[in-house]
Amino acid sequence: MLISYTLLALPSLDPINGVLNAADFFGLLLLLMVVLMIALLTERIEKVRSLRSLNHELKREAVKLEDANNELEAFAYSVSHDLRVPLRAIDGFSRIVIEDYENKLDEEGIRLLNVVRDNTKKMGQLIDDILLLSRAGRQEMKFIELDMSSLAKNIYRDFNQDTEGRSIIFTVDDLPRAKADRALITQVFTNLIGNAIKFTQEKPNAKIEVSFDYDEDDYIYYVKDNGAGFDMKYYDKLFGLFQRLHTQEEFKGTGVGLSIVQRIISRHGGRVWGEGEIGKGATIYFSLPKKID
Repeated sequence: MLISYTLLALPSLDPINGVLNAADFFGLLLLLMVVLMIALLTERIEKVRSLRSLNHELKREAVKLEDANNELEAFAYSVSHDLRVPLRAIDGFSRIVIEDYENKLDEEGIRLLNVVRDNTKKMGQLIDDILLLSRAGRQEMKFIELDMSSLAKNIYRDFNQDTEGRSIIFTVDDLPRAKADRALITQVFTNLIGNAIKFTQEKPNAKIEVSFDYDEDDYIYYVKDNGAGFDMKYYDKLFGLFQRLHTQEEFKGTGVGLSIVQRIISRHGGRVWGEGEIGKGATIYFSLPKKID
């Protein structure tokens, strides 16, 4: 509309022949360019305003989400901690009944009480894992330089009760040192090496390898085994909370371990992924930045 009014306002425009002299032509061209620049600038300003408004809204939603997550973690920690007392009572009283009234109970009664005790132990392990998950997201991190090779070897030695009497070839390459929180990375290796030991228990000659790779920005560590493995079509469940790719009868566990690993590595600015094949083993990778901002 502005351009149309401008054209009509030009004094040298011949309405009959539509002829402009050279000066008026360049004046019109210049005016059109100015109008076009104003239109583009106005459009850009509106886009910037819209983006600012959207960013402001996203920041508010992010704050709300962070508050909700903090409240949820605090609730989970509180509930899990409070559940320990009644669970200990159930387990303790069940044990007392079995010990003191064994002669008055038949085999079925004793079996049922043992089922109660087994399930309280499973619930206790689940509570412990939930507390670990909560701490992994709340614990203050202290970054120091870690000898990753030594850390992995020491953690494997801590599993001596689980590895005693088994034939396991455990190897650790000369891993690059990393700047990370010792307690949290210890938990990462504990969960990954513990899983490898657990899922190779049916293998007469188990192999567990801790090694590394790297790219431009990250060191990539991994724990590889030749155990039960998993079907890659269920990969989306691998790091899900309480998700299990094997039955409780096959391998004990709560389905929380890899969720803890993912949360810890995410807090360090890295990522976690895996690959596997049924009956041939699995490899779980995690990355840590070479440089910490």
